[in-house]
Amino acid sequence: MKNIPIGEVLKEYGYITEAQLQKALEYQRENRGKRLGSILIELGFITEKQMLEALAQRLGQKQVDLTQYQVNVEAVEKIPRQLAVKYNILAIGIEGRVLTVATNDPLNFYGLEDIRQLTGMELQVLLSELAPLTRAMDYYYSEVGARAAAKNANQSSQSEVEELALEVEEGDGDAPIIKLLNSLLDRGYNTNASDIHIEPFEDKTLVRMRIDGTIVDYVTLQRSLHPSLIARIKIMSNLDIAEKRIPQDGHFRIRLEGENVNVRVSVIPTVFGEKAVLRLLSSNSVIAHADQYGMDIKTYRRFQEMLRSPNGIIYLTGPTGSGKTTTLYMILEHLAKRQVNISTIEDPVEKNLARVNQMQVNNTAGLTFDSGLRALLRQDPDIIMVGETRDAETAAISVRAAITGHLVFSTLHTNNAVSSIVRLVDMGLEPYLIANSLVGVVAQRLVRRLCPHCCAEEETSEEERRMLGLDIKTVHRAKGCPRCNNTGYSGRLAIHEIVTVDKEIRKMITSRATMEEITEYAVRTQEMKSLKELAEDLLIQGVTTVEELVKVAFYS
Repeated sequence: MKNIPIGEVLKEYGYITEAQLQKALEYQRENRGKRLGSILIELGFITEKQMLEALAQRLGQKQVDLTQYQVNVEAVEKIPRQLAVKYNILAIGIEGRVLTVATNDPLNFYGLEDIRQLTGMELQVLLSELAPLTRAMDYYYSEVGARAAAKNANQSSQSEVEELALEVEEGDGDAPIIKLLNSLLDRGYNTNASDIHIEPFEDKTLVRMRIDGTIVDYVTLQRSLHPSLIARIKIMSNLDIAEKRIPQDGHFRIRLEGENVNVRVSVIPTVFGEKAVLRLLSSNSVIAHADQYGMDIKTYRRFQEMLRSPNGIIYLTGPTGSGKTTTLYMILEHLAKRQVNISTIEDPVEKNLARVNQMQVNNTAGLTFDSGLRALLRQDPDIIMVGETRDAETAAISVRAAITGHLVFSTLHTNNAVSSIVRLVDMGLEPYLIANSLVGVVAQRLVRRLCPHCCAEEETSEEERRMLGLDIKTVHRAKGCPRCNNTGYSGRLAIHEIVTVDKEIRKMITSRATMEEITEYAVRTQEMKSLKELAEDLLIQGVTTVEELVKVAFYS
């Protein structure tokens, strides 16, 4: 079995020709150390999937889809991470004295023998492609690492706990608290958490993570660890560790899984100690936008027309956490490919963009949105992004910038696209200025997507049909499984309501038409679909749930 000629196997099953095999063998002789299977894939003669299919047939082994397999974390712990990465072997199940492992290379007999000797167990080998195998290793070893760090920290004696603060001050990388925090950050990154909450209570500290918009309990720590953990966070964020009476904000950068991740930190005093929230600002977005920002073809074309405007202002609107900044960054990355000068004023800068000049608000130094925007206008910009229009002064400067030949992007907190126009009027802007500067408004929401591994189709109740105003007999419901952290959801989709300011809407704004009149016109002439209608479509398609539709309907 150890001398299985992979080339002959692939040729036998019709995946490669004799000529291709000889060419690959010649390449291997010139590049010693490379495995033949990898060379055949590299030369484009076969795919990884084809190679695994051939090996599965020849070896009598099964393939496994790790996105659907319920991995046993106890099994994962049997193989040290360093060894698992070295051999691309992940333990995924355990039954008696048999350890089930997944690998992309079942011919790596030396690696499999090492694992067998280390664990003292018999191995059942399943085959997996490399990409899902690597993702699963990152995901499950971050889980193992974080829980082990929490367990070790929790088992510290009282005298050891008293020494932790000193270790934190000295930056001892082996200190339990430092390992614990690093493990929590690593786990947050691998689960696509947007925020990590560290909450003190009378007898414990609770660590929770916001994943796909929902808070999930993660681990409980002994109460005595809390001061040292907060101190470590403050040191990394360059905050005053002695000040515990007032809120403090800071940030730091850390490298996780090969990516630089910015972490925004907020610390506030509570009755049981200081609570910290760590926001992970990663370029690894979890919002499904694709090439069309998640829009249907018609909406996307209208949006593209807006982006082609040489000047004017475009607003993105929605509540906090609706993905406005992510969409803005995607727009700026697209526009930066042109020969233009792009500048931003943000609070905070969440992602560094190539060919974009980004400035961060610093209220302590007097750098606010309005003062920063005034400065940007002296920088010869073509395109300006204002992170948020918070007051009338910022709105007025943005509008004037748009009228004087700049393309401006900004955000507002309103419930839908048309209400943004009314909001600008309420801020004190003259209707004729709004009419002459506004290109369009995009209202955005994030809708949680059902986990495909555990969702179930069920009948709707009469109350649901009445409440929704929809005559649908069945919907898909969230259930929960290990793959989705028992939430029932996996990822989020962006939905968009767009109104383009055309000649008629300009007249309506100038004449102070009502929100209802502008909405009726946009629906009739622009075929504008409301956020509620878009969420209804996703419900009918089985993509999301009644609960998500109700959220969208409530906020719009």
